[in-house]
Amino acid sequence: MTSPRGRGRIPSAGRLGLLERTAPDHLADLGWNDEDSVDVLWSLSRAPDADLALRALVRMKGAVGEDWAEVDRLIRTDKGFRGRLFSVLGGSDAFGDHLVAETESWRLLAEPALPTVEEIYARMLASVDATGEPGELEKGNKVYRAALTGPKAVVALRIAYRNLLLQLAAHDLASTVEDEPVIYLPEVGGFLADAADAALTAALAVAFTEVCGDKPISVRMAVIAMGKCGARELNYVSDVDVIFVSEPADGRSARIAGEMMRIGTLAFFEVDAALRPEGKAGALTRTLDAHVAYYNRWAKTWEFQALLKARAMTGDMQLADEYIAALKPMVWTAAERDDFVPEVQAMRRRVESLVPEDLRERNLKLGSGSLRDVEFAVQLLQMVHGRVDEEIRVQATVDALTALTAGGYVGRDDGANLKASYQFLRLLEHRLQLQRLSRTHVLPSFDDEGNMRWLARAAHIRREGEHDPTEVLREELKRQKARIRRLHEKLFYRPLLNAATRFNTDELTLTDKSAERRLAALGYAQPARALSHIRALASAPLRRGQIQLLILPSLLEWIGNTPDPDAGLLNYRRLCDAMDKEEWFIRLLRDDGVVAERLMHVLGTSAYIANLLMRSPDVIHLYSDGPNGPKLCETRPEDVAKGLIASTIRQQDLKRAVAAARSHRRFELARIASADILGMMDVPQVCAALSSVWAAVLNAALTVVIAESERESGESAPARIAVIGMGRLGGGELGYGSDADVLFVCQPNEGFDEVPAVRWAQTIAEKVRSMLGSPSEDPPLEVDTGLRPEGRNGPVVRTLAAYATYYEQWAQPWEIQALLRAHQVAGDDALGVDFLLMADRIRYPEGGVSSEAVREIRRIKARVDSERLPRGADPATHTKLGRGGLADVEWTVQLLQLRHAHRFATLHNTSTLQSLDAIGAAELLSETDVALLKNAWLTATKARNALVLVRGKPVDQLPALGKQLRAVAYAAGWPEDHAAEFLENYLRVTRRAKAVVRKVFGE
Repeated sequence: MTSPRGRGRIPSAGRLGLLERTAPDHLADLGWNDEDSVDVLWSLSRAPDADLALRALVRMKGAVGEDWAEVDRLIRTDKGFRGRLFSVLGGSDAFGDHLVAETESWRLLAEPALPTVEEIYARMLASVDATGEPGELEKGNKVYRAALTGPKAVVALRIAYRNLLLQLAAHDLASTVEDEPVIYLPEVGGFLADAADAALTAALAVAFTEVCGDKPISVRMAVIAMGKCGARELNYVSDVDVIFVSEPADGRSARIAGEMMRIGTLAFFEVDAALRPEGKAGALTRTLDAHVAYYNRWAKTWEFQALLKARAMTGDMQLADEYIAALKPMVWTAAERDDFVPEVQAMRRRVESLVPEDLRERNLKLGSGSLRDVEFAVQLLQMVHGRVDEEIRVQATVDALTALTAGGYVGRDDGANLKASYQFLRLLEHRLQLQRLSRTHVLPSFDDEGNMRWLARAAHIRREGEHDPTEVLREELKRQKARIRRLHEKLFYRPLLNAATRFNTDELTLTDKSAERRLAALGYAQPARALSHIRALASAPLRRGQIQLLILPSLLEWIGNTPDPDAGLLNYRRLCDAMDKEEWFIRLLRDDGVVAERLMHVLGTSAYIANLLMRSPDVIHLYSDGPNGPKLCETRPEDVAKGLIASTIRQQDLKRAVAAARSHRRFELARIASADILGMMDVPQVCAALSSVWAAVLNAALTVVIAESERESGESAPARIAVIGMGRLGGGELGYGSDADVLFVCQPNEGFDEVPAVRWAQTIAEKVRSMLGSPSEDPPLEVDTGLRPEGRNGPVVRTLAAYATYYEQWAQPWEIQALLRAHQVAGDDALGVDFLLMADRIRYPEGGVSSEAVREIRRIKARVDSERLPRGADPATHTKLGRGGLADVEWTVQLLQLRHAHRFATLHNTSTLQSLDAIGAAELLSETDVALLKNAWLTATKARNALVLVRGKPVDQLPALGKQLRAVAYAAGWPEDHAAEFLENYLRVTRRAKAVVRKVFGE
């Protein structure tokens, strides 16, 4: 062999990649510091870690003693042996230790080929002197008894298995050092699966002997391989998942299975039976009939997905084949189950949540753009289309991708690219595991030069131009992971577009029925209708259709992640139709992925926002991020109010003013609700923003109506008018479904008589209410004056003096209570302040309200609890009037204010939350009780707002478990598959708050 650097010159240690100072001494110890060793040295330099290999060689020389001369001869004369030895020593600390400990193992590397399946079995069984059980081998069963048992058997099995791995690793890595054949992923995984099968066959032989002794084996025991072992794509270091089937399933069968697992775990790898029925809580062994019954009645979707990879492994192979024949057909009906889509989506989210945030980029198995992404998507496609196409019912991921491509379910380029990316990441996973024979999937930190350099060399990555192997590896990782990140677009959505538009393509054969099955698996309840929407969108004329084809795959994926993909896709089509003439819309979605993703989230979650966006699409501009964060949150409430009032009063015509006010309100509702559902605003911020918008609308409407009256009469207004917010408006805590509870107060201007001034103010108030309450496509603008003196029988407008007289002489306890939330929101500020000063004398009297009033409040509360709940409502989940709901918390706060506000000025507050803080500071309730009440109020308000966002109309009752509750939970910020947890949290929070309410009210 001619050295790549030329013969006759001994390269320096540095040029060989040997960085340790002791390297020259080690070379001298081995006798490799002469010209005859140049070829050997250049080969050593190509080892993944030349220093590691050199240290191991020195240790190995000392261990093998006189045999070193033969080793040295083979290194110099046999390039295959040299490549296998140097690569495995430079690629694995663990195998270096093994070769030093087992001094004869190096001879296995002199064998030019890997052992056959028969040789693998023979070596593993011979390690424990196992012989076939009479009559079983003839039936095709793998039932043996071992002569060697106990700790000695474990040691013998471990050495035999480790030798098999050594041979595979040496052949797998050899091409990094010498020009040896490359072993590809399917062959590596297949060899490892064969080795695992043989290893557990030998472990089962030991278990039979230890449990049964010399007595006949009285049970039929079959072992089913699952997971990567079942699919014959096993890793070097991996759990091996198994399921046991036995006839009968008794204590003895369980002991045999348990012994096999114990021995296998001690000798080879973790043997895991957690995929069995009922998981780790279930019986270790079951009969075939018991397995069938379980899967027919109880199994979840993920259990059928796991069965995709089930394979007869060892033991009674006839029984194992019967198990496969009985259960495998069930896999292909799982996609028809009602819970298939939510369970699959939950599994996907659960996998992503398992990875710590700081490791997601480095985790090859579970991170973003990971192996699990490919495996999950391939399995889902198999379960969807395998019902009618038996050709894709294969186990290994690479084989499945090949079959899906051949069947037309994945484009040829997409299939080839994904296979390449998958095999690249699996190669890195194997190299990481070989280093110390440990079960790991985490890449070194990208700035860890030493380990990244080792990994690049072990993966046979070479310099490219000016980039060294480490830089090439970093760039290749980014490229491959980015390609896998587009997995769902490539595997699910692009073929749907091709099917919908009937492109002339030789890459796709999806029929309408196949496309509909795929859409159903992605969560669409009406796949035929969804396909028609996709067809309409993708067939848009000219440039719009081209852009839709470009962006629809991503949009469909994002819509598919929402609680109601059907509604989301319909809303998107309606929005596109409404924006048909607006070029900016489709271009914005194309150019800003953040906007597109957020918009799809909203359209698939909230009917309320979707309807608003149809008429206020400019809000979509705010879905992007600005220099200070999301643009949806950049606007201050006071600026919104000023802009709304200014634009409304500029209109001379009342109808135009109404339209302007509605337009501004619609825009703001869409902005606030979008920020809310996207998690950018918390409950108090949402309530404050909604209250500010309502106050601005009232202010604008009042100003416009007064101005029109003055124009028509030619005279100045005869009175000043103020609008006092009551209830949640007064507290600055409005929700999406809240009406505006108000009082109108007037004061005659100088020179005007009171009676005509009040009559004029009455006309103005009624006109404002009529103007705002006129029918519209927007959410209603109801101005409710039901809390005025004498209720609905009293005049809508009174003078300040009339209010004072009424409250001082005739006010009922409930009316005093209602005043606790009175706050000036619109109209004449000075008059509004005068009203509040008058109200303070009523709601915060010297010495506090009378004990009779407190008793009356308690009596009314009892009536509310027993009579006000709507017919058929569930008192546990009615957000307003239910147990521990909004009314409970607010009445509790108000009772404490009535009793103690005369002593604590901090209780002079209309906000429930702020008043609770004041109650805690005054130590009227414990910190714990205050926290429970606040949590209940926030939880109920969030739930009530989410109900409106999802349903598009005011609703107070939480639905039962099901699709609607999933949507409400999602809108409230919970993962969609956490609807049960959302409901449990609501019940727990409100139940604890109710205990505080009862304590305060003395029930």
